Amino acid sequence: MNDRPEAAQTAEATPATEAAELGGEPIDPRAEISEFLRNRRARLRPEDVGLAGSTGRHRRVPGLRREELAQLAGVSVAYLTRLEQGRGHNVSEEVLDAVARALRLTDAEAEYLDHLIRCQRRRRTTPPQQQVRGALRGLLASLEGVPAYVTGQRSDILAWNPMAAALFGDWDRLPPRERNWARLVFLHPDQRRLFVDWEAKAADIVGALRLDAGCHPNDPRLSALVGELSVKSAEFRCLWARHDIREQHHGAMRLHHPLVGALTLSFESLRLPDDSEQSLTMYHAEPGSATAENLRLLASWGADATATEERAQRS
Repeated sequence: MNDRPEAAQTAEATPATEAAELGGEPIDPRAEISEFLRNRRARLRPEDVGLAGSTGRHRRVPGLRREELAQLAGVSVAYLTRLEQGRGHNVSEEVLDAVARALRLTDAEAEYLDHLIRCQRRRRTTPPQQQVRGALRGLLASLEGVPAYVTGQRSDILAWNPMAAALFGDWDRLPPRERNWARLVFLHPDQRRLFVDWEAKAADIVGALRLDAGCHPNDPRLSALVGELSVKSAEFRCLWARHDIREQHHGAMRLHHPLVGALTLSFESLRLPDDSEQSLTMYHAEPGSATAENLRLLASWGADATATEERAQRS
């Protein structure tokens, strides 16, 4: 299986020039901080945070005013203004925590904001080439009957087992750059048909990309991916503008497979202890369920499942 990631870029290229060559604009951490904080402030109503007396017909801004958020967080309006303008790279952990609590950010949202602010202090570098350990590939192969794969930065699909290919499609036939959940979900019509709750899957993918952007705003390949999807998918543009942050470690998923029909699967996604940028995701069915039987049927077809699926789609 030729599932090696694309070659790393040369060390001489800067993230900005690489992003331009790849067709995307670099992600500006200052602009992201500003848009994210204003977006979250606009989502909160005064009555949501115990400021019912501040409501009125003449409010010129949606949600909380800046001075109201400053009051809740215990900081000055001038300080909050600098933070919202992306000029708060020296903000303390205590102040950042206070702002996060006042905005009622989730843990993932608070982590995203922290990464965006801290990255302004770091030298801009291109993320290294992604690689999957040989032992982990062996583990994937040993999981018979269990769809499993490894994802990395930008939702890239780095390695998978035959059951994952039977369930989601033969990724080995795709060019390496197309082995990416965001491209698959937004640009491949067969994936839209596969996921019963496609909108939820799409929102999860964009939320994870947002979190990735917080960790690696200078990644030219991420910038190019966001640029490509923004041009090609109106749904992606809408979701990206919402600044939602999501990280799904477990849950349930409903699929409509072209060969075996309805499937209801539970999944677990585990970050690898020696590489937090990579996650191992595994799917399983309730024992004795119709989904479990359908998975066994897919497993029995093995490598022939994809070819059978393609013939079914053409008929």
